[in-house]
Amino acid sequence: MSRGALTGTRIRERRMMIRMRQSELARAVGISASYLNLIEHNKRRIGGKLLVDIAKTLSVDASALTEGAEVALLDGLRQVVAAQTDAPQEALQVEGFADRFPAWAQILVERQERVQELERLVEMLSDRLTHDPFLSSALHEVLSTVTAIRSTADILADTTDLDRDWQMRFHRNLRDDSHRLAEGAQALVTYLDDGAEGAQEKTLPQDEVDAFLRRHDYHLADLEGQAGTPEALIEGAAELESPHARELALRALGQYQADAAHLPRADLIAAVTENGLDPGVISARFGVDIMTVFRRIASLGEEDIGLTPGLVMCDGSGTLTVRKPVAGFELPRYGAACPLWPLYAALTHPMTPIAAVVEQSGRPPQRFQTYAICRPRLGGAFSDPPIFEAAMLILPATSDSAEPVLPIGMSCRICSQDNCAARREPSILADVSGVGGNAL
Repeated sequence: MSRGALTGTRIRERRMMIRMRQSELARAVGISASYLNLIEHNKRRIGGKLLVDIAKTLSVDASALTEGAEVALLDGLRQVVAAQTDAPQEALQVEGFADRFPAWAQILVERQERVQELERLVEMLSDRLTHDPFLSSALHEVLSTVTAIRSTADILADTTDLDRDWQMRFHRNLRDDSHRLAEGAQALVTYLDDGAEGAQEKTLPQDEVDAFLRRHDYHLADLEGQAGTPEALIEGAAELESPHARELALRALGQYQADAAHLPRADLIAAVTENGLDPGVISARFGVDIMTVFRRIASLGEEDIGLTPGLVMCDGSGTLTVRKPVAGFELPRYGAACPLWPLYAALTHPMTPIAAVVEQSGRPPQRFQTYAICRPRLGGAFSDPPIFEAAMLILPATSDSAEPVLPIGMSCRICSQDNCAARREPSILADVSGVGGNAL
């Protein structure tokens, strides 16, 4: 079979050739930058109108992007094999299988993609059902209303000599509570019917800020120089609906602008091209704080340095305060993350830099190079107790890295790792890996 480039890879190469940002191409064809990122990393299949629109935007024939489709099939088969923990040796001969049974090979690849989508959906819904504040509040409201209706009905049924005025009052209560129950139940059903999209509902101010940053692909060109201000950038931003979200956004954008002034984007890209992505080397070269280096690297994209970095930050309680995702490294939306993350190891050793290659559980598991550090900062007067914050920069790593690998998860409830000493609660996926291993 042909060994040409995959369609996603060809799209990325063509986009970078004409110096078009990922967010610009995504906006032009009407998809999100994160979805385009998955396409360009060959994690989503593409065809039909979307492929034609992308080809037109990139000023290239669609056929030039689809050459080497056979390689996409082979790559998909290898992912199927990699997802099986006990695959026989003959399963590694994917080329021969695809040559003899191309239709069956395609079915296997599509089934594996569907399995992975369902696994992500289960993880997302579990996280949502466990920690979503809106969902908890809505369920509490429904149960409270049901209890009130039942209490009123019991009084009316058990009290035979109830005064007529009290009867009327209880009847009004039943009517009002029943209406409230119907409205609450309808709102809850609507929220749950949103499915995967409901997971992106902006139920918290931080969610609104995250949505705003996602729309800008975490790069705010207006704040790189003196062209704009944080106030002007958030003016009219549809994602920032609440005053608290706008306050958080102003703080985040003010930090972004200060970081850009200390470490200009062009200088950072040149330094990465010359010396690599070691944050310590960059910090020493420019004389800036390591946290600034982390945030600036996280603002770069694949068109700048050839990969997409991720970043998470937490306060002293371990609560995630910054979530800049990277494909393949799952981040919890609610609740606590995996306690084995280097982020939390850094939190217990302030000012000690930690570098580690981690492998997050999944099918197949993926490896990342991480850099983490924790530092104190003054919260007010000099005599006030210091406020600790930790940060972890996340970079894709090669699977054949010779460094020791630290197995981690996303959070205990949806982690399939066995015999983990750091586990806080049983996993709902405890038996999934065993079932999945024999499913195909």
